[in-house]
Amino acid sequence: MVFRKLALMLAANRRVGLVATSPILKNPPFGYPDQPDFFNAILFLCTKLSPRELLHFLLRTERRFGRRRSFPNAPRTLDLDIIFFEDRRVQSDDLIIPHRYWMERESVIIPLRYMGEVR
Repeated sequence: MVFRKLALMLAANRRVGLVATSPILKNPPFGYPDQPDFFNAILFLCTKLSPRELLHFLLRTERRFGRRRSFPNAPRTLDLDIIFFEDRRVQSDDLIIPHRYWMERESVIIPLRYMGEVR
């Protein structure tokens, strides 16, 4: 349900365009295992926002959906990450693109395979 609301909100937003979505996959949590399974998907967006502007847009979106950052890997209703941004590389304290752990996470690899986009 959260994913559907997110997709509708993104599709209606003029700052980003929802291009495609992967299937929603269920997998066990990692980091903090004492929480329900995760549901993961990949969204392909188009935007004229810079990587930093997109990060701030996604953080605001998480808050709109009730996300609280009480501790690292805490249970959450929504976690939006920038995995890739065109072919750009970004390295700062609060933003690393490509996402540093994307190749280690089945929650990223498997949805990307469904979309034919594993790099």
